[in-house]
Amino acid sequence: MDMKQIYTQIVMQHARESDYRYEMDDATQTERGHNPSCGDDITLHIKRSGDTIEKVSFTGHGCAISQASTSLLCEQMEGKSVAEARDEIGTFLAMIKGEKTDEAELEEALGDAVALKDVSHMPQRVKCAVLAWRTLDDMLKEDA
Repeated sequence: MDMKQIYTQIVMQHARESDYRYEMDDATQTERGHNPSCGDDITLHIKRSGDTIEKVSFTGHGCAISQASTSLLCEQMEGKSVAEARDEIGTFLAMIKGEKTDEAELEEALGDAVALKDVSHMPQRVKCAVLAWRTLDDMLKEDA
């Protein structure tokens, strides 16, 4: 099985069912992310303790790319400090823009979220992939 097939499976699994799709009752921050051009609409919920992101969840709807990307973001960010999260957001955005391409480096930094790297070749889907990541970045900037 080649890497593209593995990546496709990861994306589809996260799009179909996510352990992170729920409304968090004890969230310390909640923010909506919306892409009016395609209808993707998510709400991120995070629970922080000091500088640490303890839990991340989401609700909402959208295309498979936006839903998978949001689920992967939630998986990636739990337990991270705000600084680590912001670094990983920057790495993800650079990957989607095609600015960072070293697969081994990206996989080490982003885990399974590297499965979305080929979105960089689909300009019409970039907004779908980055919606949750930009929403979380906005949430974390509020304290900066």
